[in-house]
Amino acid sequence: MTIGWNDNTPIYRQLKEKVVGMMLDGVLKAGDALPSVRQVAAEYQLNPITVSRAYQELVDEQLVEKRRGIGMYVTEGASEKLLASERERFMREEWPAMLERIRRLGLDLGQLLRPQDGGQS
Repeated sequence: MTIGWNDNTPIYRQLKEKVVGMMLDGVLKAGDALPSVRQVAAEYQLNPITVSRAYQELVDEQLVEKRRGIGMYVTEGASEKLLASERERFMREEWPAMLERIRRLGLDLGQLLRPQDGGQS
């Protein structure tokens, strides 16, 4: 995991989103172990409580499970659950703004689907 932290969002949330992204991208699959809290804290020079908070949110959302004494593991169906919720969030939050911008710019479907040539036509 390589992470560049931004100042606008709490670090635990950014860490959680990085793990979620790895699940969506198939880097972390059902049954895979997450790196230990201590390992992540040491690697990124974070307070272990920050890492624990990110992991706890993943547990609360039933995307990972704690296995006492051996670590955190991605649950079965986590990527499907994430994909469904991310699609729903995109359609509710991001798509309306994007659609409005498309309309404002007067773009049509053909323009949107045409491969980009880097500005050379």
